[in-house]
Amino acid sequence: MIGNIDLSMVNWARAQFALTAMYHWIFVPLTLGLAWICAFYESIYVKTGNEEWLRLTKFWMKLFGINFAIGIATGIIMEFEFGTNWANYSWMVGDIFGAPLAIEGIAAFFLEATFFAVMFFGWDRVSKRFHLTSTWLVAIGSNLSATWILVANAWMQHPVGMAFNPDKARFEMHNFWDVILSPVAVSKFTHTTSSSFAVGALFVISISSYFLLQKRHLKMAKRSIVVAAIFGLLGSLMAGFTGDEAAYENALHQPMKLAAFEGLYHGEKGAGLVAAGIVNLRKDVDDDEDPFDLEIRIPGLLSILANRRPNSFVPGINDLVYGNPKEGIMGATEKISKGKIAVQQLAAYKKAQKADNPTAASQALAQFNQYKDFLGYGYLHSPKEAVPNVAISFYSFHLMVILGTMFIAVFLAYLFFSLRGNLEKQRWLLLPGTIMFVLGIICSQAGWVIAEAGRQPWAIQGLLPVSVARTNLTTGTVQTTFFMFLILFTALLIAELRIMSKQIKLGPEDK
Repeated sequence: MIGNIDLSMVNWARAQFALTAMYHWIFVPLTLGLAWICAFYESIYVKTGNEEWLRLTKFWMKLFGINFAIGIATGIIMEFEFGTNWANYSWMVGDIFGAPLAIEGIAAFFLEATFFAVMFFGWDRVSKRFHLTSTWLVAIGSNLSATWILVANAWMQHPVGMAFNPDKARFEMHNFWDVILSPVAVSKFTHTTSSSFAVGALFVISISSYFLLQKRHLKMAKRSIVVAAIFGLLGSLMAGFTGDEAAYENALHQPMKLAAFEGLYHGEKGAGLVAAGIVNLRKDVDDDEDPFDLEIRIPGLLSILANRRPNSFVPGINDLVYGNPKEGIMGATEKISKGKIAVQQLAAYKKAQKADNPTAASQALAQFNQYKDFLGYGYLHSPKEAVPNVAISFYSFHLMVILGTMFIAVFLAYLFFSLRGNLEKQRWLLLPGTIMFVLGIICSQAGWVIAEAGRQPWAIQGLLPVSVARTNLTTGTVQTTFFMFLILFTALLIAELRIMSKQIKLGPEDK
């Protein structure tokens, strides 16, 4: 216990939300990517009238539908958890966070769900072009749905367009457009969707590689791979470009996250990027241990990544914890001191209001406004609390980059041999190709771990620590629901795998 905060309960609540989010994220990128691929397949069918394209469209659409249905279940549970485990968070930011989620439910999900029925059950009931339009609208709706969720998440990473109301102790939206057009929101949406395009393409390539190895449905598999390889290659290249932009936004708005996923403790000019390394788990913020037991560093590249200038200064963890006046960096130590004043003056303001003392209330409010930007830091007990887990951040980031780079080579190889007409003979490529989708999910999961673990200890960056955002529940209550969800989500995942496997073994329907 710290003060009135049960850290055991907080950690279990964090674990439960991480469990839900990571299970949900198994299904989401496949939905986002495969929806577009199905739309491309059907477009080719409508354009050419070739029944083979119709067969493969229906096959991939059936797998899309299975994934879509199970993904919804985990997503709904995740939204409920905001109210059950994070009541303080829901109260303090509901005015802002609720808006994009409401739009997602009313507009995007409605569009997606409406045309989903036509997409699956309207083959012989509507015209070809209307059906094709429905398929494209499902793809658009899926990505619009993701847009609003990612806007909400981006606001947690970089809160803009709002102000704190001391009378209600809530953050309230002042500019809707600042929230949805935040550079962090734009980079998060473009990076997440483009990487999901690659995941959807890897799904097609994995299953099609299986068919080629089994010498079944050869024509369907080859045609599927050509479209998926082109789509996946474009998605991977875009993911690399948008990932660079996301790192740049991290440097501007979340420098601690950037320092953590590079294991940079001491800021430097012309900072190098660690291409690969083994993190020294004994390393602490204020000791002289080396950050890495082994590292391969590319000189100057981190400064270019962070600031677009090769000799620019990139702050390290120590700079951000203790400050660096020479570089104009205020550390967490000073921010905590100012934040505690903000917390004290907010309490004094509320007390004066309750006592009907307008003079004291005015004085306290003036003091609070002076330090309100540091309010969240006032709830931290040590400057070291502002440091996320370096090992998790570092390994997640580098795993994502390594796999993402490898996928570009994979898509190029599949496209090259497809165009040469001898892909089915390349067993050295097809065998590892059958597990590419699994690696794609791992890569996508690593990206979310960076985004969320790298933001710790904040629920809202710099404004609301996770420890304050929680609901007042007992540890036992959260533990019980954690294991309930673990069993439920595992059952859903097993169900999806079994149903998917059955459909894949059956293959596309005969003419």
